[in-house]
Amino acid sequence: MEQKKTEELLKERLREKGLKVTRQRILVLSVLEQNAGRHMTAEDVYDLVSEDYPEIGLATVYRTLQLLWDMQLVDRISLDDGCVRYEIGHLFKGDAKHNHHHLICRICNKVIPFGGDLLDELEQQIEDETGFHVLDHELKFYGVCRECLKKGR
Repeated sequence: MEQKKTEELLKERLREKGLKVTRQRILVLSVLEQNAGRHMTAEDVYDLVSEDYPEIGLATVYRTLQLLWDMQLVDRISLDDGCVRYEIGHLFKGDAKHNHHHLICRICNKVIPFGGDLLDELEQQIEDETGFHVLDHELKFYGVCRECLKKGR
């Protein structure tokens, strides 16, 4: 099957969610898609989007990210540093559920995605015992990354 262009896929996802396809939305989603695996602040997204679209404002990026989060096209994670970070959404990528967790270094603040959902069995147990069907979850592990351990921090 021929792989669709990223921009066409972005447009398709926006239309599926009933959203107008605007240049700002495409650019914000494109930046997040091109930086998959990075956990970007709104300011990070703004810096990259404004390279191609200098007339965009930071407030527009914030509003766009909020709208895309509401529509489940982007995921966000809040860290202890007070910054909210965004990444391309798991539903956007076609995943039924979020399937990675975050490892957060307490020394350098690096955020490392950890693939694989290890909680499927727990979610099933919760549903069996309580009747509560888990749609999604967020799990953060705090520790020290490999680089900081090597440096003896």
